[in-house]
Amino acid sequence: MSDSNTTIFTNPSTFILLGIPGLEMAHVWISIPFCAMYVIALLGNFTILFIVKTEPSLHEPMYYFLCMLAVTDLVLSTSIQPKMLSLFWFNSREIDFNACLTQMYFIHGFSAIESGILLAMALDRYVAICHPLRHSTILTNLMVTKISLAMVLRGCMLALPYPFLTKRWPYCRTNIIPHSYCDHIAIVKLACADIRVSSYYGLSVVLFVSLDVFFIVVSYSLILRAIYKLPTKDARLKTFGTCSSHVCAMLAFYIPEIFSSLTHRFGHNVPMHVIILCANVYILVSPVLHPIIYGVRTKQIRDRLQQLFTYRRN
Repeated sequence: MSDSNTTIFTNPSTFILLGIPGLEMAHVWISIPFCAMYVIALLGNFTILFIVKTEPSLHEPMYYFLCMLAVTDLVLSTSIQPKMLSLFWFNSREIDFNACLTQMYFIHGFSAIESGILLAMALDRYVAICHPLRHSTILTNLMVTKISLAMVLRGCMLALPYPFLTKRWPYCRTNIIPHSYCDHIAIVKLACADIRVSSYYGLSVVLFVSLDVFFIVVSYSLILRAIYKLPTKDARLKTFGTCSSHVCAMLAFYIPEIFSSLTHRFGHNVPMHVIILCANVYILVSPVLHPIIYGVRTKQIRDRLQQLFTYRRN
């Protein structure tokens, strides 16, 4: 690895991932919860997809968005977890340059898609609670399809410049990435060139996607106002409990993502292992939380799960 620090090159064929700098000796121990979260994410999200597909009563806008969220979570976690676990377990640090760019595109693209889906789900909850009689006429299957396509296209287009910007820079100092996966800003920092274009574009994408948080906050503010107008205390508590769990799931996704993006650029005094761990949290934890919060806590899905387990016992 010491040769990689001194070799002069302009187009490296491979990059070297360090994992979590400063915690290399603990990689094996860190891999245990990471692996457990990946397995739970796979089981949980595939279960959501199976239940919604096989239960006709769940073919509604909320569950369509939930299926999209499950697919996005599966892609996000699978884009980094296998390589990360091989790094932690077998010290497999090398990653091909083009494979690194592909991983980077999937991470940033599907992160933006997931943010859009969370916004769409907040919109669905707003219409369902604030305008229940118009829900079926506002969120028709055609409208859900249009919203879904818009969110997917937005994420794909926002992430498209990342690999092209990254590939244009010369890398003449080192090919060692102090990260556990191919993050855009972590790679371009290795370039021996003025990377302000990449940095500014990455920051603008973060700020643009962060607008989703603003609209989600507005949606749930209107939802909370509608909740306090419900006639009974039980109805208010039930609806508030559902909305609060949804908000917690969104905070678990947005806070680590925004913190990681900003500290990579401006947090020079923040320890590197803290930045990398936060960067992993929003990709690894959200796919675990979403099936629990949006799935198990949803009565229709919970009832269907109970039916499946009861049928197998019989």
